[in-house]
Amino acid sequence: MSDTAAKPRPQFRNIGIAQLANYRLPLAGKLSILHRISGILLFLCLPLVIVPLFAASVAAPQSFAWIASIASNPIVKLVFLVLIWGYLHHFCAGIRYLLLDLHIGIDKLSAKKSAGVVFGVSLALTLVFGLKLFGVL
Repeated sequence: MSDTAAKPRPQFRNIGIAQLANYRLPLAGKLSILHRISGILLFLCLPLVIVPLFAASVAAPQSFAWIASIASNPIVKLVFLVLIWGYLHHFCAGIRYLLLDLHIGIDKLSAKKSAGVVFGVSLALTLVFGLKLFGVL
């Protein structure tokens, strides 16, 4: 006798707005979201901040001095620090994703460890560059 009865299909329900606060995203998921945020940040700041500042700094010595005086403001330094973090995080996470594309570190434990390494390296590099930016080093 054959078993022709249909098995119940699994039900996947979307997460609701009220459940978002209780949802615990794994470290690799947080890394992925921050990789996208840092990419958007860099993409939007490239034509609005980075290219105009670079163009003004190489135009004339007076404009370079003007940019240097603006860059000495602590709030501008914080903006630069955020851009530095965005670049370093995006770069380190991008290397991780290239390795994942080569099927290196695909298993769950390796992916969790590599996500932690990316967070650690990018934050350590941001700290070093931030100390240099604020004149501590």
